[in-house]
Amino acid sequence: MTTNPKVDWFFNEDSKWKREYAALRRIILDCGLTEELKWGQPCYTFHRKNIVLIHGFKEYCALLFFKGALLKDDHGILIQQTENVQAARQIRFTTVKEITALEQTLKAYVHQAVEVEKAGLKVPLKKTEDFTIPEELQQKLEEFPALKTAFKALTPGRQRAYIFYFSQAKQSKTRESRIEKYIPKILEGKGLMD
Repeated sequence: MTTNPKVDWFFNEDSKWKREYAALRRIILDCGLTEELKWGQPCYTFHRKNIVLIHGFKEYCALLFFKGALLKDDHGILIQQTENVQAARQIRFTTVKEITALEQTLKAYVHQAVEVEKAGLKVPLKKTEDFTIPEELQQKLEEFPALKTAFKALTPGRQRAYIFYFSQAKQSKTRESRIEKYIPKILEGKGLMD
């Protein structure tokens, strides 16, 4: 059970989930993974491959399994955060008691995640063309050939980011205004966050 001094600050910081984080850390380190700091969170790896991450939110803290979609969830505890998350799955907690009650199950899930990685399994991800392009974006792409060319020239990840962002708006008017706002960035070949 080797802790990483670069990660200690996360566990020493005053947090609503400090005790829960410590319990999760102990359990995961018992599984023989390497502790690293990635994206400002404790991340646990096996031969440099991401297996599981500890993170917290307002209502809960969680273990995030990077390839959770490939795990056999006999206990029905894995949660898909949103419909757009393809590979990762969470197990959520609000108390140390919940964590300790599931200790053996959590270790089994971690070991299973390591086996998935050892086997080289990959989550079959949807391709960009499998996502539904919002009607308002489709219309703009048809109206403006330069926009269509620029959109198709974007990387698949950038295309998906735009599709997700535009699709999240419930009203057509909001989707239209979002699209209008980002047309210049698309024409420049830039992504949503560039």
